[in-house]
Amino acid sequence: MPAETRTAVDKALDLVEAVARADRPPRLTDLAEEVGLHRATAYRVLVDLVRRGWVLRAGDRYLPGTAVLRLSSSAARNSLGALARPVLDRLSERTGMMVNLQVPEVDRSRVIDVVRPDRLAMISRLMGEALPVHRFAGPLALVAALEPADRAPYLRTAEADGHPLDGPDGLLADIERTARTGFAVEYGRNEQPVASLGRAVVTGTGAPVCALTMVGLGAEIDENRLGLLQELLREATDELGRILSGPGSPAPSSPSTPTASASASIDAMRPAADRAESVTASPSPSPTPTPTPEGPA
Repeated sequence: MPAETRTAVDKALDLVEAVARADRPPRLTDLAEEVGLHRATAYRVLVDLVRRGWVLRAGDRYLPGTAVLRLSSSAARNSLGALARPVLDRLSERTGMMVNLQVPEVDRSRVIDVVRPDRLAMISRLMGEALPVHRFAGPLALVAALEPADRAPYLRTAEADGHPLDGPDGLLADIERTARTGFAVEYGRNEQPVASLGRAVVTGTGAPVCALTMVGLGAEIDENRLGLLQELLREATDELGRILSGPGSPAPSSPSTPTASASASIDAMRPAADRAESVTASPSPSPTPTPTPEGPA
């Protein structure tokens, strides 16, 4: 970054980040060179960072300060991944599908957490990978939730990869359909015979914060199951949206117990072995005694 465009905050953050990523505690000269600051300027900023606890000075070397450690501990408890993980676990358990959490980046989305059942071990987790909008349901759901003017970087990525924008099979039609229904559906564009269903999580700002995506075999996300899967995904994304909205918004409700018909539908989506195990584990109902006819009074 050119020196003339760097603010005081930029310089401070550059130094904190340099201290945090160093293989061993760096000296002042090392830090100044690393972030491109004059030695005297770096020293003045470091004095303030030490005073505020963001950097710890040990002799002529610098380490992450107590403020960084407290922030890291808090982030581990209150990060998006930590807050969303129970929602992912429940959705995966209820559907038997792999569920991932994605966040928008400049022209793609990135997978930051995944819950994958053992039975779907053959499907790639894609953990940490950046996904283009024209091949995955997660980024498609996120882009469809953006204002049209904000979609351009994602469209350029698809164009550069040779994917058509126009026409009934073009990306713009996919985005319009997803924006209209609220759900992105993808069949085998990245991996056969894998399908995915995604929905964006939108908070009070109106912009998408993240997306939840269910991933499974294409035969398991067919017309017969799609409606129920969409409803379960809607419940999960709405719950996560309430959690992220924080105090002042309605408290996240506990997952509701499925109705008898929903339970049957969810059970039908599970592999046969799992259903058999569930039936075996269920106690047999006690026989209802046959009433004995009463004699005359």
